[in-house]
Amino acid sequence: MFTLLFVFCMFGVFGKLFCFGLKAAWGISKFVLNIVFLPLILIVMVAGGLLSVAFPLLLIIGVIGLVASR
Repeated sequence: MFTLLFVFCMFGVFGKLFCFGLKAAWGISKFVLNIVFLPLILIVMVAGGLLSVAFPLLLIIGVIGLVASR
């Protein structure tokens, strides 16, 4: 009986810890993608001659960021 209670409590504690870890990983990955990889991808596109793709992409992301911040 105590073993069953222990298993339920263990799943409860480690389940909450797992959810917290997923939320933290999601937040960190959003930060890294927006701050590091997006500008790097745009710079590589411009350096590779894809300005016709990089500039509209930059405008779309800028408008979405402006609308989402309000």
